[in-house]
Amino acid sequence: MIVFPAIDILGGRAVRLAQGRYDAVTVYNDDPVAQARSFAERGAEWVHVVDLDGARDGVPGNIAVVERIARETGLAVQTGGGIRTLETMRRLTDAGARRMVLGTKLVTDERFVTDAVTEFGDSVVAGVDARDGEVKIAGWREGTGVPSAELVAELTGRGIRHLVYTDISRDGMGTGINADAYRTLAAQAGFPVVVSGGMSTPDDVRAVVALGDAVAEGVIIGRALYEGTIDLSGALAIARREA
Repeated sequence: MIVFPAIDILGGRAVRLAQGRYDAVTVYNDDPVAQARSFAERGAEWVHVVDLDGARDGVPGNIAVVERIARETGLAVQTGGGIRTLETMRRLTDAGARRMVLGTKLVTDERFVTDAVTEFGDSVVAGVDARDGEVKIAGWREGTGVPSAELVAELTGRGIRHLVYTDISRDGMGTGINADAYRTLAAQAGFPVVVSGGMSTPDDVRAVVALGDAVAEGVIIGRALYEGTIDLSGALAIARREA
């Protein structure tokens, strides 16, 4: 199972938002690249980078930071936030991104998704962010009326094989995961899911591992790493079933 330590970038700094609220920002590091380097030094192989400026504004503003993280740390980068054009995806690929997460466009532009999968294949990741079963877009600020179960069930037919599913109500809140919900999601998708939201303790990581490889491809851990309630090296050991 992949452990994705998370770096959310807003205004050039590594931050975390509570439940996606831009008025509830905690700054953890003024240098996202240094933060990524510290993750690599503790054994991480992947990093999940979110361009919060891009998610809010629809125009990515941190591609240069993604490039530096990929080049200077050797981490495999999964990134999202403001990816609305194929040209942006080309720039991110050139910058070294291994996976690119589509959120808003996944809901609003089916043709774009088809073109993205045709050009970038397995690098395309569905980013489904939901509250109370409804998909949210534009940095979680806009409702869509689209049931998350309906969208997830369509992914395989659209050629997508990776899914990051964020339970917004749990994101940044340290409440653990809804295990049954992820089992249902994996069954709906037809492939394992990257769990996002709710990580607080090592037992939460164990709960994700316990879902099994058919349900959980990986887990994204953010605030808990920064606040020290989960140790990254320990989480990696749990993911390898060594602890």
